[in-house]
Amino acid sequence: MLNTKDIWKRFDFPLFAAVLFLSIFGVALISSAIAGNPTLANHPQRQTIFLLIGLVILFIAAAIDYHIWLSLTRPFYIVVAFLLIIVFVMGEARFGAARWLQIGTETIQPAELAKIVAIMAFAQYFSAHINQINQWKTVWQSLLLAGGIALWIFLQPDLKTTIVIAVLWFAMLWISGWKTKNILIFAGVVLVLFVIFVALDFPLLADYQRDRLTNFFNPDPEARYGDTYNVDQALISIGSGGWFGQGYGQGSQVQLRFLKIRHNDFIFSVLAHEFGFVGTVVVLLLLVFVIYRCFAIAAKAPDAYGALLAYGFGILMAFQTLVNVGVNMRLLPVTGLTLPFISYGGSSLVTLLLGIGLVENIHMRTDKKLPAA
Repeated sequence: MLNTKDIWKRFDFPLFAAVLFLSIFGVALISSAIAGNPTLANHPQRQTIFLLIGLVILFIAAAIDYHIWLSLTRPFYIVVAFLLIIVFVMGEARFGAARWLQIGTETIQPAELAKIVAIMAFAQYFSAHINQINQWKTVWQSLLLAGGIALWIFLQPDLKTTIVIAVLWFAMLWISGWKTKNILIFAGVVLVLFVIFVALDFPLLADYQRDRLTNFFNPDPEARYGDTYNVDQALISIGSGGWFGQGYGQGSQVQLRFLKIRHNDFIFSVLAHEFGFVGTVVVLLLLVFVIYRCFAIAAKAPDAYGALLAYGFGILMAFQTLVNVGVNMRLLPVTGLTLPFISYGGSSLVTLLLGIGLVENIHMRTDKKLPAA
């Protein structure tokens, strides 16, 4: 039995250092991205406050044995589902969707917390049914588990987080040992549903979501403004960064506000514009390192629950990074997914730091002298 001192000696300091650097760098980049806009002037300070809160939560999450977190999964699931229902009924609307709850002077986005709860719930369910993972009953029950929170997120409407929940569900099911035959059957069903979905002109989607898909697959080459404007400016920003960028706080695309949405969804373009190809590669390599550490910790976890938990957080960060970069480079439709630790968003940052705390927790309680279960 390890004492507390021995457990903390196993804290993964390289992982923590990479996350801390990315988070601090994110605050600095947000400060440049707001480009003196008075309505956004408090964003760097707010992100700093959320960073400090997130760091406290990270250490709390690391301190409490992750098996205790396992016992709290169901209450967390119920609370988050309840918050999502409240958001659907009376949430604050922004950009055509009600996703935020006003608490005092601050707003929170329960859908961000739902990502963490989904990972915890999937890890709990799949680890408990690891020997029945190829039974369709197990799969359908896990889908109901996902739907219990994904439905309310979709109704906000928030398609991007719904897709994140779906990706987490599928990836964690596959990691749990789902057979290739079953994956192919499921993929075939999804493909048929997608073809029907496209043929019916994307039913169930909000108008702005449908417009994003239409503008991506069939953009108007003559349009200089409108729905494709910011994506066009993002490409210009990335291209004009060159090898080493135009310098922190010096990029004309950002400081003259040609790039309209800068501090959240398109902060990757700000990064490329000000720090160039070299700076972008450094940041992406740090993100890859964080994701790699999550997967490495998962591979050595002492039990299936710990492994799935760490894999889940690694998948979450990998997916968000790929999608955010893809959107900025016009390889994917605009989704609104943030770049982990870099983009502005208090709920997103705190949630990610909570996830890192749980991954650290698993690493601290893995006996290096014994093979993983």
